[in-house]
Amino acid sequence: MSTAMNFGSKSFQPRPPDKGSFPLDHFGECKSFKEKFMKCLRDNNFENALCRNESKEYLECRMERQLMAQEPLEKLGFGDLIGGKSDKN
Repeated sequence: MSTAMNFGSKSFQPRPPDKGSFPLDHFGECKSFKEKFMKCLRDNNFENALCRNESKEYLECRMERQLMAQEPLEKLGFGDLIGGKSDKN
């Protein structure tokens, strides 16, 4: 008697996620941006809304160095920060 379940002959073909998976920054190309962002988070009790400029700069660094896919900043939620504009007054 076989206990294995057979769901057909189709094999599962894994593929990476569309978002959220990108190369690590092994050479520290964006380390200064990451540290600036992390310091901002610590200084602001981890209220990420107060560190959006730092987050934007970090993501821009990653995109410029092909450490993540190029995306329009508007699509990443930074449309209001483009051109130096900010909600932070």
